[in-house]
Amino acid sequence: MQSNAVTHALCVSVNLETLPQVLSIAERFPNVFASVGVHPNDQGGEEPDITRMLSLAGHPRVVAIGETGLDYYRLEGDLEWQRDRFRRHIRAARESGKPLIIHMREAAADTLQIMKEENAAECGGVMHCFTETQAVADAAMEMNFLISFSGIVTFKNAVALKAVAREVPLEHMLIETDSPYLAPVPYRGRTNQPAYVRFVAEEVARLKGVSVEAVAIATTANFFELFKNAA
Repeated sequence: MQSNAVTHALCVSVNLETLPQVLSIAERFPNVFASVGVHPNDQGGEEPDITRMLSLAGHPRVVAIGETGLDYYRLEGDLEWQRDRFRRHIRAARESGKPLIIHMREAAADTLQIMKEENAAECGGVMHCFTETQAVADAAMEMNFLISFSGIVTFKNAVALKAVAREVPLEHMLIETDSPYLAPVPYRGRTNQPAYVRFVAEEVARLKGVSVEAVAIATTANFFELFKNAA
């Protein structure tokens, strides 16, 4: 990270069983923060209730709730449990005053509907690893959510996503890696790492016709504005 001018990172929770490892990383490094949540695809572990999440969110290094959301790509059948879990995360975020990290895959309509029903705009957050349309981005931004672009935006075949990146204002944007997945070009297919967010910034800058420095300044400011407990 240091060698690529990446100053801070957020280590995102995907289940409660591995949360101690996430917290230990954030405790060890003053420029790394943590979140608390259970990924929509995670099954078989501890099912989070609001009280439990609020207790865990009280940790001084925790700055967000999630990763949460809906994923209809990998799972089939009755997914009401997934929607119920998403609602609990939103309620925990509102009660804790911390923003949400939302995962959304082939579930845009239901994701946005639940966000509206649960008043997710009250806590705001980020649409993590965004791959949806401009209309979905607009709807999320209207609810106080930032749009976060990952290494996918560097892929040659991500034409539609590149178009969205051109349109999303810098003041509503974050950049990320989603490590260890989705390494950007020129490391596509390899294990990803936080340092590679630099290449996401470079592609966003190219798409928008601005300097990399402008992207870095804007997304860094957005990070600290959104994750107010990061310090």
